[in-house]
Amino acid sequence: MNASRFHEITARYRSLRLVVAGDFCLDRYFEIDPARTETSIETGLPVHNVRRVRCHAGAAGTITNNLAALGVGEIRCVGVAGDDGEGWELRRALTRLPGVVLDYFLTDATRQTFTYSKPLVMHPGQPPEELSRLDQKNWDLAPPETASRIGRALVESLDEADAATLLEQVDLPDTGAISRTWFDPGSPVRAAMESRTVFADSRIGLRGWPPLIFKMNAAELGRLTGSPAGSLEEVEAAANQLATANGRRVFITLAERGIVSAAPGERPLHVPALPVQGPIDIVGAGDAVTANLLAALAAGATAGEAMQLAMAAASVVIHQLGTTGSATVDALAVQLGLTGP
Repeated sequence: MNASRFHEITARYRSLRLVVAGDFCLDRYFEIDPARTETSIETGLPVHNVRRVRCHAGAAGTITNNLAALGVGEIRCVGVAGDDGEGWELRRALTRLPGVVLDYFLTDATRQTFTYSKPLVMHPGQPPEELSRLDQKNWDLAPPETASRIGRALVESLDEADAATLLEQVDLPDTGAISRTWFDPGSPVRAAMESRTVFADSRIGLRGWPPLIFKMNAAELGRLTGSPAGSLEEVEAAANQLATANGRRVFITLAERGIVSAAPGERPLHVPALPVQGPIDIVGAGDAVTANLLAALAAGATAGEAMQLAMAAASVVIHQLGTTGSATVDALAVQLGLTGP
C-alpha cells in the first residue's frame, strides 16, 4: 500500500456509520503506589494504596475506542449496562469518545455491569505489574425481554449503517448482550444481519452462528472446522473450507504470525505481523484488529489492504503497556512507513 492509497482509504472514515454490538464492559485500572504499602491493623494483610483510578470502555468498548481513534464519523453502540455505578462509569467512558451514539445502548436493572477491575503496581521506570484481576459478570441467563430489547435496538441501529460487528465476550452463552434467539431461522435480527456487512467474534466460539464474516484465532478455527489449523498451510486450508461453507469471507488471527483471510472462490491471503520492539502487552490487540478490518472494508479497502492496516494497528496497541490501547491513523502511517516526504 502506498501513501496515496492509505490516505484515500482513511480519509473516508469520517463519513462512515458503523455499528458495534455485543458485550461492552468497564475496564477499571487501579494504579498502586508500591512506596505506600501498609499492613492492615484489622487483618494483618498488605494494603495496596491506589493513587489513581482509570476507567475505559472495554470488550466491545475497545473496538469502539479504536474506531473513535481512527476518526470514524458515527459509531452506534448496541449493548446493555446495569443500573449501577459501573454502568454510569461505562456510559461516561463511551460518551467521552468522539462520534459515539448511545441511542441503542440500554440500561437494565436486572443485570450488573460487566466489569474488569485491574490492579497495577506502578514501579518507577518499569512496565506496570498487574495483580489478580477482579471481575463482575452475569452468570445467569439474560431475561427474554432483555434479549428482545437489545435485538430490536440492533435491527434499528443497522438502518443505513455501512457495516457492523458483534462481539461476544462472556463465558456462557446467553448471559451477555447477544442472544441465541437472534440466530433462529426467520428471526428479524438474523435477517437484518445477513443482509449487511457484519463481523462476528465470540470467545465461546461461533458454532451455530449465522453466516456472517467470521473473525477468530487459529485454535477457534480448528475447533469449529474439525480440521488441523497449526501450520500456515493448515490454517489457510481450514479457512478456505469455512469460507466456502458459509459463503462469506473469514479472517483468522495468528498472533506473531500475522493474519489469514479466505473468501469463496479466492486463494487465501496471508499478511505477516510487524516486528516486536521491546516489551509488549497483548490486551486489546484482537479488538484493534477487528476495528481496523471493519473500518477499512467499509471504506472500500481490499481485504489485503484491510489486513495490512489491522496488523499495523495490532503493532501499535501491543506496545502500549498497562492499558487497553488504540491506534490513530497517524500511528498507522508511522508503522507502515508512510510518513515523511
